[in-house]
Amino acid sequence: MIWLTWRQFRGAAVMTSVLLVMLAAVLILTGSQLAADYATGIASCTRGEECLNFYDRFFDAYQIPFLASTLVVLILPALAGLFWGAPLITRELEADTHLLVWNQSITRTRWLAVKVGLTGLVAAAAAGISGLAVTWWSGPLDQSAPEGLALMDPLVFGARGIAPLGYAAFAFVLGVTVGMLVRRTLPAMALTLAVFVAIQIAMPLLVRPHLIPPVTSTIELGRENVDTLGVGRDGVPKVMLTAAIPGHTGAWVLSSDLLDPSGRTIARSGEEAVVQGISTTSGPCAQSGAGPQGPDTCMVEINRLGYRQQATYQPLDRFWPIQWIETGIYALLTLGLTWLSFWWIRRRLS
Repeated sequence: MIWLTWRQFRGAAVMTSVLLVMLAAVLILTGSQLAADYATGIASCTRGEECLNFYDRFFDAYQIPFLASTLVVLILPALAGLFWGAPLITRELEADTHLLVWNQSITRTRWLAVKVGLTGLVAAAAAGISGLAVTWWSGPLDQSAPEGLALMDPLVFGARGIAPLGYAAFAFVLGVTVGMLVRRTLPAMALTLAVFVAIQIAMPLLVRPHLIPPVTSTIELGRENVDTLGVGRDGVPKVMLTAAIPGHTGAWVLSSDLLDPSGRTIARSGEEAVVQGISTTSGPCAQSGAGPQGPDTCMVEINRLGYRQQATYQPLDRFWPIQWIETGIYALLTLGLTWLSFWWIRRRLS
């Protein structure tokens, strides 16, 4: 039975191995140069602004391979469910070849266990190896990525660490289960893709932020968390927050609000808010040409009045704990679907 399963699967396994070798070769050849460029740039910058400019230049230089490698790891689990999981049983059912095997002293349980075990392990291993390889390669880039592409942000998080292994195992078994229920290859593939994508969207939106209770802090305003500080055409000073958290670079920011002195939310991240009680004709925020005098001094005055940022976030040091918890959830879902598949083939499938 193992030999037969391997004969059916060896073409896809060989192609996957070739692709993994090509990916590993590219990552190894470029990884050392990437790490050297990062170390040289960090060693040469001495001030905060210089380092920020270096981060921007460094990420821009490697942005295309960064996005490409991230995309490859993200789509591998979906491909495992779509092209390996869904057709695995449905093509046997459509051609009635399963009946021939069952009449050769091979039990249904053994037949399914060998097919799911062999193919599923290859799918999970391929996604896991690619995820860990890209995590190693992109380490310097993950430290310099801009907002929205940082290590803890949803899309990048799903392409790093051990999470791709859990995604691939779940997607594969999902495809097998859907295929057994639907018994038609194309509808099974379409349904598998739809369900998997829906769960992948729901996880970072609804589940992942609460796997560990997030941190909520009230923080003074400064260069790191203020995008713009200026005066509008009406002569009123205005502030716009970013989603950055001072002292917590790389954190996954779930919410970022600007509070007025009474503690009321007056704007969210990316929204402009009017600052009351600030004079633009005299004092630290007095206008000079196009903007306020001394932005740092003006920021001190705004903080003195009681304006603050209130942020809810997951710190970067929770990356691996959340990775393990989320992978465990997908492992439980995989086990549940595996049990359903074995129950279905023994009791309902003929």
